[in-house]
Amino acid sequence: MTLPVASFTQVTLLTDSDGRARFRESPIALTEGKPQALLSPLLPSGGLQLRRSPVGFRSEFHCTGDPQWVFILRGQMEIGLQDGSSRLFGPGEHFFSADTLPAGASFDAQVHGHWSRQVGPDPLETLFVRA
Repeated sequence: MTLPVASFTQVTLLTDSDGRARFRESPIALTEGKPQALLSPLLPSGGLQLRRSPVGFRSEFHCTGDPQWVFILRGQMEIGLQDGSSRLFGPGEHFFSADTLPAGASFDAQVHGHWSRQVGPDPLETLFVRA
């Protein structure tokens, strides 16, 4: 049986060739499973962590240490980039965080990384799954 062509949109926060963080969207094909429950191929993972950030939380600019999936469980998370743009993620949304420091570079808070913050009246609860 041939499964319908479907994909999952992977939003990736990555380090571009200029060393700055950017968002990119790409498909992950759902090529396995059944028509009622399409699946991607099994993806590797290296453990998970849960985090609760209080109302008012905001980080400084930083790079992702190890690439990881970030799933928003409760509350809202905003990710801001060096170019002044930002993107808001709510419960049930996710992104793949891979904006690591370029090889050989020293961290420069004016160039590298992103900031994150809790938005709204609810604490932010997130699930991190290491790639």
